[in-house]
Amino acid sequence: MTRKWWKNRRGLSRRGFLGSAAGTAALGTFWANDTIEAYQNNVKTAGKPSDLKITDLRFAHVIGAPMRAPIIRIDTNQGISGYGEVRDGASVTYALMLKSRLLGKNPCNVDRIFREIKQFGFHARQAGGVCGVEMALWDLAGKAYNVPAYQLLGGKFRDKIRLYCDTTESHDPKVYGERLKKRRDEGFTFLKMDLGVDLVENIPGCVSAPLGTNQRSATLVPHMFTGMEITEKGIGLMCDYVGQIREMVGWDIPLAADHFGHLGVNSCIRLGKGLTKYNMAWLEDMVPWTQTELLKQITNAVDIPILTGEDIYLKEPFIELCRNHAVDMIQPDLATSGGLLETKKIGDAAMELGHAMAMHFAGTPISFMANVHCAAATENFIALENHSVDVPWWKNLVTGNDQPVYEKGWAVVPDKPGLGVEPNPDEVKKHLAPGTGYFEPTENWNNERSWDRLYS
Repeated sequence: MTRKWWKNRRGLSRRGFLGSAAGTAALGTFWANDTIEAYQNNVKTAGKPSDLKITDLRFAHVIGAPMRAPIIRIDTNQGISGYGEVRDGASVTYALMLKSRLLGKNPCNVDRIFREIKQFGFHARQAGGVCGVEMALWDLAGKAYNVPAYQLLGGKFRDKIRLYCDTTESHDPKVYGERLKKRRDEGFTFLKMDLGVDLVENIPGCVSAPLGTNQRSATLVPHMFTGMEITEKGIGLMCDYVGQIREMVGWDIPLAADHFGHLGVNSCIRLGKGLTKYNMAWLEDMVPWTQTELLKQITNAVDIPILTGEDIYLKEPFIELCRNHAVDMIQPDLATSGGLLETKKIGDAAMELGHAMAMHFAGTPISFMANVHCAAATENFIALENHSVDVPWWKNLVTGNDQPVYEKGWAVVPDKPGLGVEPNPDEVKKHLAPGTGYFEPTENWNNERSWDRLYS
């Protein structure tokens, strides 16, 4: 009786089991096919992502955001497009020269394409084309698979991104302090100020330099070779200036500094020591990033975090700086460092070696959102720069996001596919560089060919 009940309960005749298994398999196949079909419906393409091909690359060159920034658009055979941005101040040619090398390729193979074209980038603005293309590829891949870019990078560590900002400099510390305090009142939780030797170079007894040399002319010469040094008087006045601003913005908020001028290493060290009592968040780009040993001298001598990185292309130089502990923090600019994936690799490598990562940025909301996704996916991230707080139309350059691009010092990480925003044609067309159009044809770049291999 018990055996019969249990047999009926389980349906455990051999024939019944096999029939049940076959039914389950058939049902599984049904559900699998149904799920795949539903997934492909959600992808919202004209075909499979594996059939996606690049068909075009065009640009719209925006000015005043706050710098010149070409937005690029990569089109495909399935009617979806991805957007990226060439680094502020760079030439759009850096991107256009890559067009013939992209046509016909599947944009979802982001890393493969990046490895093929990264030889055409270099430090500072020369990386702008490669990085802009990489941004657009992640935007396309996200749209093809209907997921946000951060998800393709491995997921996110945070839902919103802390922003830091600076403001227009003034030689009057009260004016400058009020401007920075206003940033805090607007919701920013991290501040940065410009602190150049130009504040004191015209005051007798503050700066010594070869006669006829001033800060403007010295910017054309690497820091170590200008012969410009700041005196104790000059350091004292600059430190008093910072002290007044620190009192106005408060001691509880991070306050970083940049744009010191092309001073010698010893002047950097003495100035850094003088600023110690103001508990600065970091001192940025005191000497060129290429000078690992000189940066290490400054880092070892100064009790304030030393930071660099906005002009470095690819992860290897960052790893060298971190491995040598030549800096305390790194600051890649995603539009130079290699794009989203390379910058995440940079952050991960720096974290392994004990260094935090801030992110430099000055461009349109297209590149901004690429930074937001990368920052969300990188664990040791600290804060992302916003250089466009005073540009009233900046947020209007894009559409498609459910919330403002940023608000009260924070950017919410979007969950929409790709980068999560699209250019707003009405606003972008108002700010195009003279003589340029809105994503006009670029057929003259279709057949630029060369032997690109780096080996025989």
